[in-house]
Amino acid sequence: MTIQPLPTPARRRGRLFPRARRAVQLALLAVLGLAPLGPAPAAQELKPLDIYSHRQPFLIAPFVEAYRKETGVEVNIVYASRGLAQRLIAEGDRSKADLVLTVDIGRLAVYADQDLLAPVDSDILRRNIPAHLRDPDNRWFSLSKRARVVAVSKRLDDADAIRRIEDLADPRWKGRICSRPGSHVYNRALLASIVAADGEAAATAWARGLVDNLARRPQGNDRAQLKAIFQGECDIAIINHYYWAKLTHGDNPAQRQWADAVRILFTNQRDRGNHINISGGGVAKHADNKEGAVRFLEFLSRPEAQKLYGTVNFEYPVNPDAEPAEELRALGDFKEDALPITRIAELAPAAQRIIDQVGW
Repeated sequence: MTIQPLPTPARRRGRLFPRARRAVQLALLAVLGLAPLGPAPAAQELKPLDIYSHRQPFLIAPFVEAYRKETGVEVNIVYASRGLAQRLIAEGDRSKADLVLTVDIGRLAVYADQDLLAPVDSDILRRNIPAHLRDPDNRWFSLSKRARVVAVSKRLDDADAIRRIEDLADPRWKGRICSRPGSHVYNRALLASIVAADGEAAATAWARGLVDNLARRPQGNDRAQLKAIFQGECDIAIINHYYWAKLTHGDNPAQRQWADAVRILFTNQRDRGNHINISGGGVAKHADNKEGAVRFLEFLSRPEAQKLYGTVNFEYPVNPDAEPAEELRALGDFKEDALPITRIAELAPAAQRIIDQVGW
């Protein structure tokens, strides 16, 4: 496996916690013990697979290693936090990319909208990935899920009043909520889901109410919101569920305290369900190894490989036959919003207009 190197600081941030590394090793052994995907090409016909990835190398490496062990295929990865779509556009039919992996439906939609992905005809992907979690034209496929949840301080004695994400606009929470900036893709997707459910006018009123309830200006990442609750700056925050899990099962004692200071609420359990977002991938339009790219996507959708998403980053599987990671069972089962994920991308511009309007 060849990975384009990252700058040193980012590479340090991307290391697995020691206990997480051990869990990945065990899960990897389980994946490596599987029967192969199906009849593989003769060794001389195997082509290297070139991946462009927004996902960090430490998140990709366990899957690549398992796939290489199973198939013998060498995998090369070009990693960048941004700019890969522009790179594909500039490269055109000279691009070496076979496969694109990224996070957030909005980013996947950019590749589709720019005509950078090729349609895929795969019964395996259609069987393993529910229809609302893949592109209707089969250009991209969800590979893991992340729930946008509400973290509340264990000091908060009236947290049960939060049943719906819409409840965060209630004036009773004035000065008690922390959030990263609304223009971040995670919050923009959440607001897009509210536009889909309640309409643009109601979503605008909700966003304005949320901003009125903030304890401080929007700042930091989701991990920083948990720290703010621990430090008493606020009582409530909106985060992706896996940040809580990472801190809970990490090796940093201070961060474990941050996570231990909160409990996690899944919202809208009596109506549409909790909003989710995805990671996913698609075959590059000008891929030289389209067959290999499809086989790798199929591999990632299998229940056994899906378990790695939980082990590596505490994400939920998209394949209904795969069980969530044991570390997530403490959060319990929840009802998720089954809104076709494409609607989130379609409504993202409306969500951004609202964010700009209310100053989130």
